[in-house]
Amino acid sequence: MASLHDFVNLDLSDTTEKIIAEYIWVGGSGMDMRSKARTLPGPVTNPSELPKWNYDGSSTNQAPGDDSEVILYPRAIFKDPFRKGNNILVICDSYTPAGEPIPTNKRAKAAEIFSNPDVEAEEPWFGIEQEYTLLTMSKWPLGWPENGYPGPQGPYYCGNGADKAFGRDIVDAHYKACLYAGINISGINGEVMPGQWEFQVGPSVGISAGDEVWAARYILERITEIAGVVVSFDPKPVPGDWNGAGAHTNYSTKSMRGDGGIDVINAAIEKLEARHTEHIAAYGEGNERRLTGNHETASINQFTWGVANRGASVRIGRDTEKQGKGYFEDRRPASNMDPYVVTSMIAETTILPAA
Repeated sequence: MASLHDFVNLDLSDTTEKIIAEYIWVGGSGMDMRSKARTLPGPVTNPSELPKWNYDGSSTNQAPGDDSEVILYPRAIFKDPFRKGNNILVICDSYTPAGEPIPTNKRAKAAEIFSNPDVEAEEPWFGIEQEYTLLTMSKWPLGWPENGYPGPQGPYYCGNGADKAFGRDIVDAHYKACLYAGINISGINGEVMPGQWEFQVGPSVGISAGDEVWAARYILERITEIAGVVVSFDPKPVPGDWNGAGAHTNYSTKSMRGDGGIDVINAAIEKLEARHTEHIAAYGEGNERRLTGNHETASINQFTWGVANRGASVRIGRDTEKQGKGYFEDRRPASNMDPYVVTSMIAETTILPAA
């Protein structure tokens, strides 16, 4: 007898050249991800081959009911790890019918910055460490006693064992699904707070870093949906003596990676310090609950930097210091940051002349 599983896993290539394209966009909150599927006549390899589409923006808090049509522009394609075959995931951004980016479309401004010739010449690389917390349906961290607390932090970071690692099957499923999709996911690890994990995306160049992080977040949402678990990108999901969740952003330019790059890095850090308040305001909602100066963070009110210092706003690695070139890590972004905003803002601040 056929089962639902049999139909979900049908191989469409046996009977048709048509494919399914899942169009994905950022919803009205700036963090919720929305998607819907359409049938296309055959395989597609470039976003330019895809048709624009639309959705009801009044149902996503992105348009009024009397003028609700929002237009989707396809921007990046990934293989679909859920439907497999030639089916695809399509990262889109959103516009009014007149062609103006809507307020929650942060990709449009980022694309302008990354297409600036001075930015392109520097080939900005990003490596983003996306932390997140797995929750039960009652919104309590996975593996924690119901209405109670586990033992204190210490054994959970990169830990192993049923009393230390909670949700590893979900994490590994996400890891492999991202690799299948073609996302440049570079690793995973258990984090300091139990039930909290991290994946890393990069090195990715320019706008592709944001596209890949959003695609990886979407895949994670879908996998946790299947598992009956909730994923949280809240920067401080549990108050008290527990680590928060960030999205540390590693960054380098061509000049930083070349001989004498440490001088370029030092100059870039000075530019970041000068715009600290502006960056903090754009680095994620609720970040003040995380950036307290405790739990491997710097105070939100003070910019600091140091070598191998995880309590600083910006960290330079030992290898970079030793080699006199390389990259640095901006530790300020929260887990719920918009990667388009953070990556483009860092590039703009460090490469382009001050306005």
